[in-house]
Order: sequence, then structure tokens, then C-alpha cells
Amino acid sequence: MARLGAAVNIVTTDGPGGRHGFTASAVCSVTDSPPTLLVCLNKGSSAAGPVHANGVVCINTLAAGHEPLSNLFGGRTPPEERFASGAWRVAATGAPMLVGAVVAFDCRIVRTVEVGTHNVLFCEVVGVAEGGSHESLIYYSRRYHTLSGPTDD
Repeated sequence: MARLGAAVNIVTTDGPGGRHGFTASAVCSVTDSPPTLLVCLNKGSSAAGPVHANGVVCINTLAAGHEPLSNLFGGRTPPEERFASGAWRVAATGAPMLVGAVVAFDCRIVRTVEVGTHNVLFCEVVGVAEGGSHESLIYYSRRYHTLSGPTDD
């Protein structure tokens, strides 16, 4: 799996189950109508309970320079301390949205499928916020890398 490069994301949630977040590279597009992403979440993760209880997530795609934030949300830091770093605003669903993310997808979880040790969350996008960065953080071969994109759309 180390040879499968992927964008690095921080997936956040807030609501009745509390505020939480985790780093995820297992995120991808499912369909554009309705706009839906999937996120794989370890069933044993401390984030699993809050994510399921809240039913909403914000998928924040990290920019170059966000490596420390990715590591902070990687699981060893207590959940309440993770949000002390970075600038956050509240998305329409109530989930924390990272200011400065390459892109942030505010989502409602519409379906969950259990596969082995993980739950696959199907997340319908209800809002999108694009950041100003054109350099995305990628994880490949157990290391962070930066991928630069075009500066014009």
C-alpha cells in the first residue's frame, strides 16, 4: 500500500458526538451527481464514534507545508488538542473547515459500508471551499511530497 500515492486530508466532524478529526489518505470521488466522496475510517479509531454520531464530515485536502498538521491529526494527540493548530471556521454542517486547505468538502454521510477493519463512508457534498494554494500534499512511499498544479484555472 505504500506505493499507492494519495492526497493527504484531515477529516473533521462536530455535533452531538463531539468535535474530532483524523488524517486520511483513503479518500476519493465516487460520483458527480450527486457530488459524493468516500472516506475510509478504521472502526477502532477514536474518531469512529463521533463521526457516526454526528453524521457529517468536512474533508480538508492539505496544502504544502501542512505536514505538521497531518501528523497532529494522525492519532497520537488527544482530540481536543488537535484543533489548537491551524485556523478553523465552521462549515454549514457544523464540521470544522480548515482555512488554507487546497479544497474543503463539507459533507453529510449518506451511507456506510463495513469492509474488514474499516467503514467506508459515502459522503454527499453540500458545500465546497477552495483555498488559494496550488501545491497539494501527497503521501507516497511512507513520506510526504508536494505536488504543484497550474496557477491558472
